[in-house]
Amino acid sequence: MTDEKPNLVARLMKSASKIEPHEVKSVLVSFALVFLLMAAWYILRPVRDAMASDWTATEISQLWNINFFVCIAVVALYGFAVSHVRFAYLVPGTYGFFAATFLGFYFGTSGMGDVVVFTSIVNQDMGLFPISWEINLTVDKIFYIWVSVFSLYHVTVFWTFMADLFTKEQSNRLFAFIAAGASAGALVGPMIPTFFAEVMGTDKLMLTAAVLLVIPILLTIYLEKLKVTELHNDSVQVDLSGASIGGNPLAGFRMFFTNPYLLAIGVFLLLYTALGSFAYFFQTELLAPYDEATRTRILGGLDLTVNILTFAIGMFATSRIVSRFGMAVTLALVPVFMAVAMLILAFAPILIVALAVQVARRAGNYGITQPGRQMLFTALDRETRFKAKPVIDVAVYRGGDALSGNFYALFKDDLGFALAAMALIGGAIALLWSVLGVYLGRVFKRREGVSNGVTAEVPRAAV
Repeated sequence: MTDEKPNLVARLMKSASKIEPHEVKSVLVSFALVFLLMAAWYILRPVRDAMASDWTATEISQLWNINFFVCIAVVALYGFAVSHVRFAYLVPGTYGFFAATFLGFYFGTSGMGDVVVFTSIVNQDMGLFPISWEINLTVDKIFYIWVSVFSLYHVTVFWTFMADLFTKEQSNRLFAFIAAGASAGALVGPMIPTFFAEVMGTDKLMLTAAVLLVIPILLTIYLEKLKVTELHNDSVQVDLSGASIGGNPLAGFRMFFTNPYLLAIGVFLLLYTALGSFAYFFQTELLAPYDEATRTRILGGLDLTVNILTFAIGMFATSRIVSRFGMAVTLALVPVFMAVAMLILAFAPILIVALAVQVARRAGNYGITQPGRQMLFTALDRETRFKAKPVIDVAVYRGGDALSGNFYALFKDDLGFALAAMALIGGAIALLWSVLGVYLGRVFKRREGVSNGVTAEVPRAAV
């Protein structure tokens, strides 16, 4: 630690947020790092989703199926890299790899257009509804899949890096301030496509995100230096092996399928993803008449609105709802609201209603339902949390996307159901979701006993 007198900024930060003078640089650089990551993600997200309106529900469901298997493969590859690459190189290497891929997509989409990279015909025997799918993977569809993979890793890798950078005592003091960088990035990022999509075009937005992802490479290298020179945390190392937990590393799957409480959480998440898929398909269908730049602008504005509401709900409402009404009401609140919203959409299937449904669903989930769902895991032992939770958060989540996408495509494209009819089905799903939320809330209360003072954390912005 330096003996120099702290400057004014360091003294103010210490008094306001308990950041010691020798930690200021590391904290501010970490804040900037997660800010850039979230800003890049929220530039890429509306670009990705704007592309989907050019495709049928069947094509989108195909991409979700592929994405499920790609995510599993990437999880395995990342696990291999963790075991064989020094952590100091792994983090900048990960961000450098993503930056290079998005730069490649920029040149690919600019110069190749809709060139088919891969094509195949898949026949599915579904009893009364045999389906033959022709899969044509163009550059933009591969980009769509890859952005979804990026969404799983950009913040997860960051927080793993933070655990390797700071001590446990420091994390208790500093992580809340650093997490504010994610919220700031989630607010600033969507502004770029919202205000500049029609001027820049989607390809330039893609390039902007790629450039933003180059900066984290430099910041992570600098933070590794500060870890030694200013933090003096040379001995701090994140445990990536999971060895301290013990037991069978594949036990999470067994725990999930044999524990009724975990199964209920998994089904709760499946119903959420099903409703999210329905809302997403409504959005893409109603945005189809617009050009890609206009769609990107609209979707950027949607992201901005969602993130503002998420921040406000997390700051002022979530903990009050949980403490006053309990977990059962907390988990059922958004599902009940969505049942009503789907009924409205069935009678008024227009864009403004579909976008309002998306805003309500996403803001409600990120601000209320997701923090509540995360609290459900506090009623479990440490090994179950560490091993079963990833099964639910990754395998069940992505599997739910694929399953619900196939269901929607079957009824919409093959059986010819209208959007209004699909909205009514979505309303039924929301009602079932709400019932399961009440059940989980009551089980959680029995496991935890009478209210023990648990309150919700301010959630990080939507991913």
